Amino acid sequence: MEELKKIVEEFRENEVAPYGNLPKETRYYISFAVLTTVGTPNVLGQEVSKALSEGITPESISESIMQCTPYVGYPKAMEALEKAEEAMKQAGVSLPLQNRGTVSANTRLEKGLAAQYAIFGQEAIDSNRNNALPELRHIQEYLSDYCFGDFYTRNEIDLKTRELLTFCILCAMGGCEPQLKAHIAGNLQIGNDRTTLLSALTWCIPYIGFPRTLNAVSCINAITKEADK
Repeated sequence: MEELKKIVEEFRENEVAPYGNLPKETRYYISFAVLTTVGTPNVLGQEVSKALSEGITPESISESIMQCTPYVGYPKAMEALEKAEEAMKQAGVSLPLQNRGTVSANTRLEKGLAAQYAIFGQEAIDSNRNNALPELRHIQEYLSDYCFGDFYTRNEIDLKTRELLTFCILCAMGGCEPQLKAHIAGNLQIGNDRTTLLSALTWCIPYIGFPRTLNAVSCINAITKEADK
């Protein structure tokens, strides 16, 4: 095991970390989101301890994990949060953390739609909602009020970074290339360019492996080629 750890650490620190344009904080946020997605809470706990020692805030750690919830399901997010909070307690962090939510029952749909409009454009979102089959309209509603209203609008991590985390979550999940392509386009729309996407994906490689990485590269190439037309 020690030999494997040495190989991975040298690859991550000497080759992966120097690549691209991501600040240290964003790399940590990606690590927390991806480790939650692939279901490795023990490794996540170790990463949380390291991040806290380097000045990453407990609130941003928690929010990186919570952003995964509508994509990977709440059990994985809860398990990851539990491990993260164990590491926080060991580091002397006072829990529970302050609530970072910004919506109420009356505003979550409106604010969720605003987030969707910013990322995907109002025309595309309204078209999806208006053209949904009657038996599927509730899913469009849930996307707006739950996925985007309850999670994308939270404090501590801004909308642009949350959309980058979603890109990394989908890369780590694999098998959801249509959604990945949509969020690549969304990232471009909100200001995360091709270089940023490739930087984020590169940081994911030790966690997700090369097959999912190469699938994501194909999706990035397809969408950025379309954007250049």
